[in-house]
Amino acid sequence: MDIVEIFINYYDYFLRGTRTTVVVSLITVFLGSILGCLISLMRLSRIKPLNWFSRLYITVIRGTPLLVQLFIVYYQLDFLPYPSGKIWGVELERVLPCIIALSINSAAYVAEVIRSGIQAVDRGQTEAARSCGMTAGQTMRYIVLPQAIKNILPAIGNEFVVMVKETAILQYLGVSDLMYNGNIVLTNTYNALPCYYISALIYLALNIILSRGVSIFEGRLRKSER
Repeated sequence: MDIVEIFINYYDYFLRGTRTTVVVSLITVFLGSILGCLISLMRLSRIKPLNWFSRLYITVIRGTPLLVQLFIVYYQLDFLPYPSGKIWGVELERVLPCIIALSINSAAYVAEVIRSGIQAVDRGQTEAARSCGMTAGQTMRYIVLPQAIKNILPAIGNEFVVMVKETAILQYLGVSDLMYNGNIVLTNTYNALPCYYISALIYLALNIILSRGVSIFEGRLRKSER
């Protein structure tokens, strides 16, 4: 069977896997960005316990393989009563441990990207805002963070692209993502290369769409500056 014939006969497997990959990626990107922002603010904090914790968090997460983190979270938190239900046909109880692990991993990298963006903002901006009577929190929220986001948007977009591809490791926990379903098709057809080509093309299409969305958002931010 060639690649077209395999896709026509088994397209529903690839679509179900793509749906799971998209749901996991979107939720992970959202949670990872929020957690990464908090970790970056802790990293910049003058409160030593918060600063030490953020440094330890980033060091441990970036220094250990994602697959190991995935297994640790999956087995360590198996006692939690994960909520049942579905999002776009994807069972939450099955994918939530994976989302937690991926979010924890993504947050460490996002935190460093955000920190570099914040530190790239000219210190005079902060001094000017404080001289106008703004508190430290208001300065960070209304002056520093908006400028930092514009600076780090390409790097954040790259992190999103990486996360879509990293969801492929979910297959090792039996989550029916794109790679897992692709392997099911492989088992049925005994034809490996077409299955992997189809999976690669779907991943490529998802990342092209995501990259395009980030580019459009970046363009709108530039227009707002003018």
